[in-house]
Amino acid sequence: MGWKHERIDQNVYSQGEVDKWVYSTCGLCSVGCGCYVAVKDDKIVGIKGNGEDPINRGRLGPKGENQWHANNAPDRLKTPMIRNQSGELEPASWEEAMQLVVDKAKQSLDEKGNNSVSIYSTGQGFFEDYYTIAKVGRAGLQTHLLDANTRLCTSTVEFALLQSFGADGTPASFDDIDEADTLMLFGHNVAESGTVLFERIMERKVRTGKPYLIVVDPRKTLTAKEADLHLQLSPGSNLPLMNGLINTLIEQDKVDKAFVEAHTVGYEKMKESVKGWTLAKTSESTGIPEDHLKEFYRVMCDTPSLVSTTLQGAFQSAEATKACVAINNFHLIRGLIGKPGCGPLHTAGQPSSSANRTAGGVGTYPAHRNPTNPAHMKEMAELWNVDQDSLPAGPEKGIEEIITHIEKEEVGFFWNIGTNPLVSLPNRSRIKKALESVFVVVQDPFLTETSAVADVILPVAMWGEKEGTMENADRTVTISRKAVEPPDGVRSDFEILLDFAKRMEFKDRDGQPLVDYSTPEECFEEFKRITKGRPCDMTGITYARLESLNGMRWPVPDEKSTGTPRLYSDYKFHTTVDDAQVFGKDQFTGRALSKEEFREIGAEGRAILQETYHLPPFEQPNDEYPMWLTTGRSVWHWHTRTKTARAPMLHMAAPHNYVEIHTEDARELGIVEGEVVRISSPRGEVEVPARIGEIVQKGLIFLPFHFGNLEKKESANNLTNDFVDPISKQPTYKQSACKIEKIRDEHKVKAGESLEEIASHYGLTAKELRAANNFSTPYEIEMGTTIEVPASVINTPIQPYTPHR
Repeated sequence: MGWKHERIDQNVYSQGEVDKWVYSTCGLCSVGCGCYVAVKDDKIVGIKGNGEDPINRGRLGPKGENQWHANNAPDRLKTPMIRNQSGELEPASWEEAMQLVVDKAKQSLDEKGNNSVSIYSTGQGFFEDYYTIAKVGRAGLQTHLLDANTRLCTSTVEFALLQSFGADGTPASFDDIDEADTLMLFGHNVAESGTVLFERIMERKVRTGKPYLIVVDPRKTLTAKEADLHLQLSPGSNLPLMNGLINTLIEQDKVDKAFVEAHTVGYEKMKESVKGWTLAKTSESTGIPEDHLKEFYRVMCDTPSLVSTTLQGAFQSAEATKACVAINNFHLIRGLIGKPGCGPLHTAGQPSSSANRTAGGVGTYPAHRNPTNPAHMKEMAELWNVDQDSLPAGPEKGIEEIITHIEKEEVGFFWNIGTNPLVSLPNRSRIKKALESVFVVVQDPFLTETSAVADVILPVAMWGEKEGTMENADRTVTISRKAVEPPDGVRSDFEILLDFAKRMEFKDRDGQPLVDYSTPEECFEEFKRITKGRPCDMTGITYARLESLNGMRWPVPDEKSTGTPRLYSDYKFHTTVDDAQVFGKDQFTGRALSKEEFREIGAEGRAILQETYHLPPFEQPNDEYPMWLTTGRSVWHWHTRTKTARAPMLHMAAPHNYVEIHTEDARELGIVEGEVVRISSPRGEVEVPARIGEIVQKGLIFLPFHFGNLEKKESANNLTNDFVDPISKQPTYKQSACKIEKIRDEHKVKAGESLEEIASHYGLTAKELRAANNFSTPYEIEMGTTIEVPASVINTPIQPYTPHR
């Protein structure tokens, strides 16, 4: 079905007609909208949607429409920088910078060994970057410490899929959303995080009445406001909700027994793990009224087709992997997978985070190879023509584990590519202290907060200034063509990695250069050969076909294939011992299973139904910190605002951070609209203005995580805890304990002073001062009395945004 009509969104600033339109893909969220880059006088001057691309039919979201402004920002870095002996960053030549990088990498390898070098990359790069990181990191540096900010974004996707199906790759696609009778958006505020996909959903719903839309979220988001059923659950109760649903399905005898018997293993253990999750118990645990749960059970147990999406509300919560596995379990025991309009669609946040997983730039090896399987490691060694013993093996290391290694002085070199951990990682004070103790390379177009700990900064090309391929949230591989040359003195990530490999003199076992390709397309052709026969087979993909077909969903096993809309249509899963991407993990401790333990599961090509016993979040509100804190995205910004803060319209829409507080909590605490309040946790504090209303539930506050200026107290990650999911190693940003305090002065009223005069003296309005003191009229002050004066009141209007047009 898809879109009924195209609509070409366009945002161009140009004197006269543009010189050319260059084929590309939006470089922000994971929807992967097709677009064209506007070029005038060899500069990027705008963007328009690609009406022929089935993903978006020409539509663009507010962030996508404005992404090109960052390319022309006056504070772009144009030269490398090195921190001098006085501790100041000063300009340097590429030769000086790269030689220092190489010298420090070699020094760390010599003094501390191979696992003393870490590369921490991004979900906003290209396949070609990620594959080169994998090859340089694994076969060149021989380090196991490769990770990316995909750990904060999609690692739970990967491990939920591995636990259930044996390999990465989300089973359903956006095409299935177009056909589903029911769509469950689980912790997925798609109206703000993937605006064009939400338009696609709502365009069909307005036209046909379908899908029945279920939104699971503790906040009344823009997405929830459009739902047929909003389940506003308590923080940390994702898994109880799913356990109650599955137990109800079993008790009502709605299980597809034939499918379970033929295509799954583990049913009895899974059944036992959800036993006892009655309607009443589920309601008590989740805070959802019983009548809402009854409607939820009715729809989910009877719907003939279902797509379930997930995002950070699921991934960054307690029991993240177990909750997503429970969603997989539900689809399996109802047989709602592998056919049109059916399947779990665990999504991604970034434009190409899925590609980093597929290319092996993070935990597993390229093309979904198992780092704990000697057969896969032998195959990888042969493909790269290196000794198998030289390749680091074993379970992946997440960024939080890497930080621990840094704290133990086991890491001497930390290479940060295209991400901003001093804003994005939890418990920021800990991260800053750790990175100050190690040699840090920052590769970024701008000076970011993380530049404060950098020893070398390498300026890089941006979207539209380089060529390469990406993978969106539903396995669609797309291409972005180079529209303009980057500014003088700036190189692409790909070029820097190739230069590093050459300077390090990495060789294969025949003495030839380990990295022997020189262009992105040559790199992609090598990566294609690596994928042959694997779940993500891309043998039939070429740069030319990606442009002519507007993207292709892997697997694409040959030149006749145009892609695969959904996985597991044959009900054959990647769970045979020598096919599986990993041997799985213990559902509760996260311990990696051995080959023998995996063999004992006996899946042999069938899906695995996992146990989902519930454990509540480790950190809970208490007497000192009585409220829940959750964090998330705003429609106007992306990640740490490195790009979106440089787009005038986006910055004006949301120039500073704020906190959402429920009306009743604000009344009990005596907080007025816009008043700057102090929020603290066991890890730090912020001071931001209050937005009062009923978007959040009572006892919960919400902070966007985009803001992180080191000089201001507005970073949500000053507060967040650094507990991680034991299986995916993804931090639990969504549940931290906190408290709120007013920041007020006292003013003793003098003879003759009016409320208006006092308010003006402090830069407030009389209305604001009245509200702060709960005065019903301006005349309720008397000489000698003391009134409270808010330290600051900031106007924080929520900019209007319509999530579908």
